[in-house]
Amino acid sequence: MSINSAMLAGVSGLAANSTALAAISNNIANVNTTAYKRVATNFSAIVTDSSSSGGYSAGGVIADTRQQISSPALLQRTNSDMDLGIDGQGFFVVTEKSENLTNSDTRLFTRAGSFAVDKYGYLQNASGYYLQGWPVDALGNVVTDPSDMSKLGSINVSSVGGAAEATTRVVVNANLSDGQALSARVGTVDAAGTFTAAPVATRYDATSATNSMAVYDIDAGTGVEPDFEISIPVSDSKGGQRNITMRLLKSETANTWYAEMVSDDITTGAPAGQLARGTLTFTQDGRLDTANSTLFGTPYNSTLTIGASGTAGTPRWKDILGVDDQTISLDLEDATAGLTQLNSTSIVQSVVTNGTAFGNLATVQVSKDGIVTAIYDNGVTRNIAQVALATFVNPDGLIPVNGNSYIMSRDSGTFNLKSPGVGGSGLLSPSTLEASAVDLSTEFTGLITTQRAYSAASKIITTADDMLAELISIKR
Repeated sequence: MSINSAMLAGVSGLAANSTALAAISNNIANVNTTAYKRVATNFSAIVTDSSSSGGYSAGGVIADTRQQISSPALLQRTNSDMDLGIDGQGFFVVTEKSENLTNSDTRLFTRAGSFAVDKYGYLQNASGYYLQGWPVDALGNVVTDPSDMSKLGSINVSSVGGAAEATTRVVVNANLSDGQALSARVGTVDAAGTFTAAPVATRYDATSATNSMAVYDIDAGTGVEPDFEISIPVSDSKGGQRNITMRLLKSETANTWYAEMVSDDITTGAPAGQLARGTLTFTQDGRLDTANSTLFGTPYNSTLTIGASGTAGTPRWKDILGVDDQTISLDLEDATAGLTQLNSTSIVQSVVTNGTAFGNLATVQVSKDGIVTAIYDNGVTRNIAQVALATFVNPDGLIPVNGNSYIMSRDSGTFNLKSPGVGGSGLLSPSTLEASAVDLSTEFTGLITTQRAYSAASKIITTADDMLAELISIKR
């Protein structure tokens, strides 16, 4: 009977609009939920076959809800370096536990990037899930795998301790005075008391324990006093601060200086503390003439190699220091200055070295391409891991679960793991969070139309009831 089908259609209208109301209510409730995706309600007509050509049976309506997971939302600036938004496609991979993960543990996907460091150092979002990424190997490289979840691990920012970097390069800018007088500290005195200086070449011997600059000691009366010194601070493998000194003595040969590299922290044969010895020769315009200099061997190679403590070779760091071997490139030919011999005062303009003393972890930052970097108070930076993003052929097919997260389904297709910004995945936006995709004006408009539709559906039922009452009254 058509009246009965009309009443049932009204009932379906009530049910469908109740579903729509529930979806709208959930959207409004989550207007401030990070990365929330609104639920849309779609209505579909139900069609039934009529048993006669003259009659009509109302089928009614059915409501289908679907979360619009792929819909974009605005990124909003925050004050936390650990807040991460995704500018484009992709989802963070998260897990319910941080350690001892196996292939059977559930991996969830979310765009809610409000992460903070838990008491064990793991990055955990507001829903309690742990961020996954590819760890950095011993060489600082990241090996990605697009399909193997087991290669991911929970990112821990406290797994790195203090950091130090050994010095590997030194740039010296200094001038040796072309007018430097020859030293006159060694010579003879005749019967009349007249002092005659001995030639430098006869009183200076870089290999002698008594006549080298390496063993100069004014109190002990040993060695030859240098005319000029350049102090070079270096960091060893533990971040310890060491000092290497370049000692220089003007030669009687024009444009030539005797030179020794010495350090109190070095163990060598005789003379003690000497790293290198030879001459430095300058051109007629005052530039360093490496072709005729012998301080770093022939051919000229301005590299100092210091063996590790406890090794058999020399020169090496003192055994008590317990530090690793070290190679230091000494740049005396800087394009703007370097080491010169000009008719001016002997002076050191600058000594620039790399390497750092020991430093403690100061902060952690995440780059746009997902590299998580530890920054130390001594300026050293170390990469910890790279955040992985998962993409899907049909993200709207993911199944919502608690914690503003999703799990895979047959409709979503399988995941592809990618580095941020690679293969269509979005870049990370540090210090931002994805806003809720709910538009209140849209929801309130839907609330009004849903209310009207619900009232109209109820009117269908009361009207059909009145008509049935009229039908029953015919018997009276």
